[in-house]
Amino acid sequence: MKYIFIVLLFGVCVVVGYVMSLKYAKRKKFFTSLITVADKLCMEINFSRERLRVLFANLDENLKKHLLGVDEQFVRFLDRECELVESEIFKKADCLKADEKEAILMFFKMLGRSDVENQTKEISSYVSRFGEFKKTCDEEHKKYGSLSIKLGFICGLFVAVILF
Repeated sequence: MKYIFIVLLFGVCVVVGYVMSLKYAKRKKFFTSLITVADKLCMEINFSRERLRVLFANLDENLKKHLLGVDEQFVRFLDRECELVESEIFKKADCLKADEKEAILMFFKMLGRSDVENQTKEISSYVSRFGEFKKTCDEEHKKYGSLSIKLGFICGLFVAVILF
């Protein structure tokens, strides 16, 4: 019984470390998808001049999954079902930092507000800003993502040795 308890505690520690590392992976995937969506918007606005609602509705399912519901909330805003405020847009995106949320919110507020030429310039500006956020996310994921898993493993070993 004692050994089962020790193995269970070890497993819990490893799982906690893994769950903590998922936050960094989610942020990294979010910004990768957001940059892809912004690039696609820039291209579609220049060539097809389709409505924003249609562009967001035609996004790839993989991109939608990694955008953490931000795109769905933006479409709800376009349909006038909700307001474009931080509490509404980022309901599922709890892994983002405050400055990142602010920049993303400003990006969505800017969409559809100017002519095509200025719109593409603004989107390109935001893409470069999102690229900086992604670079930071990559660095944090390398540092803290694997560190969380390793700390969970070491903590589990420590608890197992103490109880053994």
